[in-house]
Amino acid sequence: MPEPHGHLHRHHLLLLLFLLITATNSAPDSATTTNYQIFKEAPQFYNSPACPSLDTNEMCSHQAVHVAMTLDAAYLRGSMAAIFSVLQHSSCPQNIRFHFIPSSTANHHHLRLTISRSFPSLKFQIYPYDSSKVSGLISTSIRSALDCPLNYARNYLANLLPPCLSRVVYLDSDLVLVDDIAKLAATPLGDRSVLAAPEYCNANFTSYFTPTFWSNPTLSLTFAGRKACYFNTGVMVIDLQRWRQGDYTTKIIEWMELQKRMRIYELGSLPPFLLVFAGNIAPVDHRWNQHGLGGDNYRGLCRNLHPGPVSLLHWSGKGKPWVRLDANRPCPLDALWAPYDLLQTPFALES
Repeated sequence: MPEPHGHLHRHHLLLLLFLLITATNSAPDSATTTNYQIFKEAPQFYNSPACPSLDTNEMCSHQAVHVAMTLDAAYLRGSMAAIFSVLQHSSCPQNIRFHFIPSSTANHHHLRLTISRSFPSLKFQIYPYDSSKVSGLISTSIRSALDCPLNYARNYLANLLPPCLSRVVYLDSDLVLVDDIAKLAATPLGDRSVLAAPEYCNANFTSYFTPTFWSNPTLSLTFAGRKACYFNTGVMVIDLQRWRQGDYTTKIIEWMELQKRMRIYELGSLPPFLLVFAGNIAPVDHRWNQHGLGGDNYRGLCRNLHPGPVSLLHWSGKGKPWVRLDANRPCPLDALWAPYDLLQTPFALES
């Protein structure tokens, strides 16, 4: 039963007072302010009559749609919008199970509380990720945000998530869905593919690797016999059982170890995925990752949608919609993200 209106008001005031005291006693850096954002409660969404009943072990149910996302203080506002969009456009929202991966050093209690307040009925688990194992393998890239160890958590999903989970949809935090995620989750993976994602074969694939890589026949032959195309790792459907059987985490780590010895690629966590999977993934329609809306990695300029239908909008690139909206310098497409923003401003405690 929802709290009485007055009780809710007092709750927000007490929470705001706590945050103000905390902020006064802390260093005024961006991490502190991001950690203590307050979010509104989202509407409750219910299953349609045709939705299947779930197994008793709900967090591993094969009838559920399983979604994995990282949780990071700097991107929490984006994560909350992404969750909201997934639920709003689902025909069976109560059958979605979220699997959140924060850094092991994050305030897990605060993250759990934040999600539970905005989504009281959400079924989710939190799996702390020890980034120390990957920190020494990260090479500097063209944008510091790409070097965050949490970006590499997707390499370890099969180890982090319960062994009973067989399939998961991995989503970045800077996107919103405008279609039913169950359609994406049901993507056929065929007999052998470990993951599915939209491919972009018109992109210049060679640019993701250095001349050192292409001039070494032992390395460049990696792609022999594979129609290797660029794909964006921010939206993937992953068969976790096949991943575990093929020990793909180790394969990715081996490329990262080589990169530390001789620079063979430039761009963060993506190239190891391309080295292991490009040319061997199941196709997904481009509508499921209208990516690049954050512009390039240098300036983050405004971009238009790609031609064709849209099921998912992805602000990959430097520019994030919440940053541009707060700065009163939004791009036209940022208006499509704004309705999913649950941030509660201190001066509008009453909705």
